[in-house]
Amino acid sequence: PDKMAIWTAVLEWTCGELNHRFDILPSSPPLTRLEAMLAAHVDFIIEQPGVPRILFGELQRAGETPTKVIARQLMAGYRARVARELQAAREAGDIADATDVEAATVLFLAMVQGMVMQGLAVDDFTAMPVLARRLLGLFRHSLGASPCA
Repeated sequence: PDKMAIWTAVLEWTCGELNHRFDILPSSPPLTRLEAMLAAHVDFIIEQPGVPRILFGELQRAGETPTKVIARQLMAGYRARVARELQAAREAGDIADATDVEAATVLFLAMVQGMVMQGLAVDDFTAMPVLARRLLGLFRHSLGASPCA
């Protein structure tokens, strides 16, 4: 197989693995589920530090490639999951009624992407769990939710 076939297989596996990790999370209130999704995502990145490098590298390629399609699908699926949980949290009264779910979804994704970029910059992802918890507290506060337990 050529390099593109290998990267395509890696990103297909990544998509399946992350979705599996999110699918097996126990039923819980929406904000608790978001916290669990973030923790599962952080754990995956720590376990597979090469994946973000591949993902970001492939997204920078010019033109349409199979890897870019998979990367976009992965990101769109994650975005949809986050938006569903935020919408459910708003409907349950767990976050402010005026919350812009679309903007909050982008902010949540930006937290993950920012932590990944910081980890890539220093070649160390081990600080991510503590940082994720701190960022989640700020995120919850910005939505008018009670602090993390």
